[in-house]
Amino acid sequence: MASLADAPPAAFSAPAAPVAATRTRLIAIDALRGLVMLFMLVDHVRETWFLHLQVTDPVDAHTTDPGLFFTRLLSAFCAPTFVALTGLSAWLYGQSHSKGEVSAFLLKRGAFLMLLELSLVTYAWPTQINTFPPPTIWLQVIWAIGISMVALAGIIHLPRPAQAAIGLIIVCGHNLLDPIRLTEGQPGFALWAMLHQRAAIHVTDWLTVKTTYPVLPWIGVIALGYACGPWFARGTDPAPRIRRLALLGAGLVAGFVVLRFSNIYGDKPWFIAETPLRTLMSFLALTKYPPSLLFLMPTMGTGCLLLAWFERLGQHPWMERLTHLGGAPMFYYVLHLYTLKAIYNVALALYGPTKGTVFGVDNLSTVWIWVALLIVPLYLPTRWFAALKQRRRDIGWLKYL
Repeated sequence: MASLADAPPAAFSAPAAPVAATRTRLIAIDALRGLVMLFMLVDHVRETWFLHLQVTDPVDAHTTDPGLFFTRLLSAFCAPTFVALTGLSAWLYGQSHSKGEVSAFLLKRGAFLMLLELSLVTYAWPTQINTFPPPTIWLQVIWAIGISMVALAGIIHLPRPAQAAIGLIIVCGHNLLDPIRLTEGQPGFALWAMLHQRAAIHVTDWLTVKTTYPVLPWIGVIALGYACGPWFARGTDPAPRIRRLALLGAGLVAGFVVLRFSNIYGDKPWFIAETPLRTLMSFLALTKYPPSLLFLMPTMGTGCLLLAWFERLGQHPWMERLTHLGGAPMFYYVLHLYTLKAIYNVALALYGPTKGTVFGVDNLSTVWIWVALLIVPLYLPTRWFAALKQRRRDIGWLKYL
């Protein structure tokens, strides 16, 4: 990504120089990625201290504590934004590389991420048993991004209208497949579980694979991110791009409200609850695994609005800090998971299992305190690694992180 040290202030009231425009659009992309990494930290700290209070999918608006509900809701923006930006970044990479080179990179990095999920990431969760192979493997967001990149390696060779059509058909239409439910033993169960049905695949008596992130909708999201790439082409005027992003974002959020209110398609119905707050919670309780159309509309819409806003801001002190997190996302992801695992294991050793078989806390404020305590210790090494990636472009493997 662009160097921040030399980036001039953004001034969209006057025509921007091509270099300045390039820097501000790249800064905005990395800053948005960095922001969702912070949201992810909140959710993973919540999960670390509240293992005894696992939320359902969608979250139960009748029984879930409102504070826990809205803390969980914050993380809804993470995966859609990150997957869409992965598609966009692939298009930007293609500005200086051939489609064959982009395809090769997507295939290699996708395979790398899938391997990472099955190895380093699998052992990063607090309750995972450190035996090889582990008794349970969760195919989660890193796996889904890896599969999506492999799929995108082929999609990029299609005309842009076809890329957009594939993305829209999958994102808008995949909920029509919800009634298809296979059980273990039926032909195609494992493949369908990976594509669209969250399930447990019992590979052997001692190994279970859980498809936490069925990948079909994410392939649609990454295709749409790639199809939007020409909006961000090098040297383009930022004003039309900002306007398009704002209109698209507002349209997606407004469309979500209308479609959700109608209760006719896109997710499980909402209901009138015992209090207005729980009615609102029901309205916002959306299916993430796999992500429903109604889950993706407001999350991707908000991402578009934030991207437009960030590009208007240009260079700003806190924008610069966010870009450091967004400039080394995989490094940050692995670092924060193992940091949380270490903290959890220390707490478990000191206090023992306080909530059944796990260590847990009673107050949600503990989550936010730990988020505040961890931001700087995680930010500093991530900033160092992001700077290393910029300095040492000759080290090819660094770009995979």
